[in-house]
Amino acid sequence: MKISIQKKNKFQKTQVVFMFQKSFPKELKKQKEIESFIKDIGFKGSKKESFFIPSKSKNLLIIGLGEKKFFDYEKIRKIAAFSYKELKKQKQKTADILINSLLSESTQNLPQICQAFTEGVLLTSHSCKEFKSEKSKEFVVKELFLCLDSKDHKSCLKTMREGTILAESVNFARNLGNYPGNCMTPSILAKSIQNKTKNTKIKTTVWDKKRIEKEKMGGLLGVSLGSLQEPRFIIMEYKGSNKKPVILVGKGLTFDSGGISLKPSQNMDEMKFDMCGSVTVVGAMLAIEKLGLKVNVIGLVPSSENMPGAGANKPGDILKARNGKTMEVLNTDAEGRLILADALSYASEKKPQAIFDAATLTGAILVSLGNLFTGFFTKNENLVQRIEKASQKTGERVWRLPLVKEHTKDIKSILADVANISSTKGAGSSTAAAFLEHFVDKQIPWVHFDIAGTAWNVHNRLEYCSAKQASGVMIRTFVELVRSYES
Repeated sequence: MKISIQKKNKFQKTQVVFMFQKSFPKELKKQKEIESFIKDIGFKGSKKESFFIPSKSKNLLIIGLGEKKFFDYEKIRKIAAFSYKELKKQKQKTADILINSLLSESTQNLPQICQAFTEGVLLTSHSCKEFKSEKSKEFVVKELFLCLDSKDHKSCLKTMREGTILAESVNFARNLGNYPGNCMTPSILAKSIQNKTKNTKIKTTVWDKKRIEKEKMGGLLGVSLGSLQEPRFIIMEYKGSNKKPVILVGKGLTFDSGGISLKPSQNMDEMKFDMCGSVTVVGAMLAIEKLGLKVNVIGLVPSSENMPGAGANKPGDILKARNGKTMEVLNTDAEGRLILADALSYASEKKPQAIFDAATLTGAILVSLGNLFTGFFTKNENLVQRIEKASQKTGERVWRLPLVKEHTKDIKSILADVANISSTKGAGSSTAAAFLEHFVDKQIPWVHFDIAGTAWNVHNRLEYCSAKQASGVMIRTFVELVRSYES
């Protein structure tokens, strides 16, 4: 799928124009017969209203936008998704997009509109079909051309390139997340990252089980013991400046059965998505490198399976993390925080400017926020402002949740330093964050993002995500966060 700017005198047979409610687009003002026809059929330009007018000379697809007020760039991504699907329905391989018809009082920045539309189309066109035995015969839109009524082609080309980089990075990460557990083990994940970062400015280092044991990563090692698949610790390094790095950490549980504390069988297949924190980091690192951001960034992925094999850790076992703190395993299904403990300890040793971690950590976050918002936890007020600003630009909704001293008390252990589940009921996402806090140097700004509600199966909220597949959530926001540290 390609998207580019239309060159003069090379127009496609199909045009797409957007119409705000009860406001006929000026791009069609000269075509009085079209205006009259639109009025006759009662087309009002309501949200997601569309009408296709076929013709021997030029087809026209009109898409309704609804009211002009509160019209932002995230809505443009969704409109792009709807436009792509309508063109697909009408079996149009190529089309001209009259992009200026998207301009409104609240969205006047044409380059940003071009970027958002590019992202929306490319994200929508992605779907994981690699495991189908027969080649898909599904109709595909091959190329879209943005027709600009503007001299600012250079700025639009720049933002479209950025949109393409972001969308392609998200789509690669989605593929990793969609792969089933038998095709995406810790070693396969590590190899996939090594192959993808080859011939880039990202240096990828992979620690095997022996090295993990030598590096005293007791949490990562302990969680892996019930599986035939050995763990991996993946380090991605990108050097864009001489300053201290920003570190991104992602939970890489390639499959989570719950271990000895076995999960219910219903929907357990979805636990292939328990590695979506890791793909957030991978996707962000790929985009950061391609964009050439002037920041030093390190991506860390602790990767394991959590299985109930003969060697599995048991409820009541005590593991020691890299920073020397001991962790009592009261529930083996609370394993993500155990492997993140080692990664966060390692990250703290690098004395970074900030640490951002992403993890499908708790089912409690889904109860709290559903699949609309990613919950985040931090005690650093400056980071809250960075996150909210980044989120506004990317359209990825976030919501700050509490992390206070009472939550820290709730995860104290009688026998060890901390327990991996709370001693009280409720606030499961906050107590999980409180557990992680024990493994981050107090002097380092840190944020934990719980993406368990937004990492997959968000199609009913985001039209540009495939149904029941990985969403690639927070990749674009992580890129914006890293960009905020550019010198």
